[in-house]
Amino acid sequence: MTDDALPEADRADGAPHPRETETLFGQDAAQAQFLEAVTGSRMHHAWLITGPKGVGKATLAWAVARYLIATPPQTADAGLFGDAPPPPASLDISPDHPVAHRMAALSEPGLLLIRRAWDREKKRLKAQITVDEVRKLGGFFGLSATDGGRRVVIVDSVDDMNPSAANALLKVLEEPPKNALLLLISHAPARLLPTIRSRCRELRLSSLEPDALTAALDQAGHQNTDPGLTALAAGSVGTAIRLLSNDGPALYTQILALLASCPSLDRARAQKFAEHVTQRGQNDRLNVALTLLDLALARMARTGTGLTPDTPITTDEPQVMARLAPNAHAARKWASLQQDLSQRIGHGRAVNVDAQSLILDAFLKINETASRP
Repeated sequence: MTDDALPEADRADGAPHPRETETLFGQDAAQAQFLEAVTGSRMHHAWLITGPKGVGKATLAWAVARYLIATPPQTADAGLFGDAPPPPASLDISPDHPVAHRMAALSEPGLLLIRRAWDREKKRLKAQITVDEVRKLGGFFGLSATDGGRRVVIVDSVDDMNPSAANALLKVLEEPPKNALLLLISHAPARLLPTIRSRCRELRLSSLEPDALTAALDQAGHQNTDPGLTALAAGSVGTAIRLLSNDGPALYTQILALLASCPSLDRARAQKFAEHVTQRGQNDRLNVALTLLDLALARMARTGTGLTPDTPITTDEPQVMARLAPNAHAARKWASLQQDLSQRIGHGRAVNVDAQSLILDAFLKINETASRP
């Protein structure tokens, strides 16, 4: 396998790499916040880009990197005869710009990408970002920047760092080189070292609105033809692509039909569903099915509290949820079951319990819960 064909830890299945994504949809506020910082007297050297998975954090990081490298400090900060240039209106850089071409080919000398590396011995991606990857920062910052421009580092994601790597990064954050900017992508910033968080300026991205989600899917080559997909994806284009790749809306419809049969569970249908989602070589489909089952129970508990989900995923979902969770007592019952099943399934998968058995056991527990007053 050539280096060009190696799997990339920061590329989602079925989606273009963030460096190949031309337009970032639905994150105008975050872009405006960064542009305001660029035009200020002092820009922070490290940015922690946070938010739910799949909402464009990496796409924003690549857009920022293109912009900063294509507009070095002396160009961005001083105009002709010392006059200040007009503030930038966007982060957009022409796809024909030499920096854009070099970044697309991962050959831009002003950029360093840190991500989980390929393990050549085990023929797979490493489970963590190791200290060896972070140590590349020393050589990278030791080189003189082209035309006196900026040096930009993207870490995707900083959540993947092992303790040694995190501590090595912290040393760089404490004493950043001149004209260096670090863009740290995090899906779960609360789990990071507090000292790392305290040395970064946080830029939080929000979930996408339906129109932005649809536009982002179109750009990625996926059409949103299912009205339930928007609610299932919860504003994440990454989640939406994963659901589309695994028939997520259809799986949720099947789960809801099984819930509708409770407390007289259609066991034959449950068996067929378990066989379908546990077929050999379809591990991602199983993961999606388990995530959707957990979501259904969460939405049921929420319905019982009176907080009916704003957007039904199927036309009959409100009726099914209202029947099974008519009050706060039922809501507590379903919330407790959701937590219990999550732990049981997680433990079962960790010790390699047969996946079909886990699925069937889950529906039997749901049926038993539905029969209790």
